[in-house]
Amino acid sequence: MKNVSNKLIMSVSRLLFALYLILLAYFLFFSEHYGRTIISGEYRYNLTPFKEVKRFIEYRNIIGPEGFIVNIFGNILAFAPFGFVLPIISPDNRKLLNITLLSLEFSLTIELLQLIFKVGIFDVDDLMMNTLGGFLGGVCFILARKLLRSIRRGKR
Repeated sequence: MKNVSNKLIMSVSRLLFALYLILLAYFLFFSEHYGRTIISGEYRYNLTPFKEVKRFIEYRNIIGPEGFIVNIFGNILAFAPFGFVLPIISPDNRKLLNITLLSLEFSLTIELLQLIFKVGIFDVDDLMMNTLGGFLGGVCFILARKLLRSIRRGKR
């Protein structure tokens, strides 16, 4: 019975992870709402840490609540599922350091693709926020796993 439920959890997790990646790709590369259909003729990038974060905080009244929240917290929230689901579908990557480094690598890949295809902006702040989101997702996975183990021990 336990083996069947583990296989079901793994299958559902893989499906959810694939759907997550598709949605993430849509919002990062194709969403009209975020201006992703506009392909710039030039490379756009920010290599100064916290430059965009400071700008969004400073001009939050002009940008509006949605722009502020999406840019400050959106990257963190967008990558938290990566850090949470990755260790479920890849048991070899259940250490927080692995989760964090894979989040960094995945984010760097996305940022480089945005730079190469001139869609969006390569932003070191996004890289940091995305990695933080993956890290926090990993922390949630580890805490949920510990909680689940303690609940199982209590039932024995």
